[in-house]
Amino acid sequence: MASNAVLVDSEELAALELEPFLGEITAYCYRMLGSVFDADDAAQETMLRAWRAAHTFRGRSTARWWLYKITTNVCIDALRGRSRREWPLALGPSLTVDEAMLMSEQTERLWLLPFPDARLDLTQDPADVVVERETIRLAFVAALQYLPARQRAVLLLRDVVRLRASEVAQMLETSVAAVNSAHQRARATLATCDLDAPDPGVLGAAERRLLADYVSAFERYDLTALVSLLHDDAVMSMPPYPMWLQGPGEIARWMLGPGRDCRGSRLVPTAANGRAAYGQYKPDSHGAFRPWALLVIEISGPAISGQHFFLDTSIFSAFGLPDHLPASTD
Repeated sequence: MASNAVLVDSEELAALELEPFLGEITAYCYRMLGSVFDADDAAQETMLRAWRAAHTFRGRSTARWWLYKITTNVCIDALRGRSRREWPLALGPSLTVDEAMLMSEQTERLWLLPFPDARLDLTQDPADVVVERETIRLAFVAALQYLPARQRAVLLLRDVVRLRASEVAQMLETSVAAVNSAHQRARATLATCDLDAPDPGVLGAAERRLLADYVSAFERYDLTALVSLLHDDAVMSMPPYPMWLQGPGEIARWMLGPGRDCRGSRLVPTAANGRAAYGQYKPDSHGAFRPWALLVIEISGPAISGQHFFLDTSIFSAFGLPDHLPASTD
């Protein structure tokens, strides 16, 4: 991109001040596209297009509005002709362990991927932070993938970016009536989705103790202790496997059966989609630990309500997680 910057007058670039918007633009792209990698590509393409077109910006609108218009076009172009990103819980009912063992990885599918909290802009108004967190959680982003691209954009521009219908209409070169209709249809579709009750936005002392107990039980592989921390209808998913389990009993059966190789794992804390998350590292034959899954934890009340293991270890770099852990010195 540096090579293209010379095409744009430096004073025009400075006046636009685009870089402060990169965080929120990237999060918007993630909601649209369902992948941190696709979001990064789209955000960079947005900045490139903005730099190239800086000479056309005459201050008739705000830089933020102008940038979102470019971003929306980039995302709609990216979605054209592409399959939606899938979420195991949306593919069908929960399975038993016996049924799940018959499932194989489906790497040909596009799967929803988590987004690092470190990339979120949470320094805004407290009310906006609540919207930011609730609209970045996995169930919400998964539901967005079932909306047509323009409906998806309208919903996000109205409810997350907080633009007026007239501003969105101008952005999409359509009427206010069309924007309002698309907004209503998008909201109606989301209302039919099982988005679950939102978990605590801010971790209090009780939630931190719960997570500490979970990590301790997982690393000791004490399944009796671990399942005691789970909600009665807790779920577990493992994309790219097209299945999910529900209930402490089935989760324990899986972890003691097909998942028994996770014994001895180490969990490194991070945060994803507004929730607690961990890089899971499994022991290797040399006593060190290799990346295995990015684990996102959901909490409901006093218990763990969701464990989502993303087995695509390429996302570790997006979270700043190490590519291995050294052998334990214990």
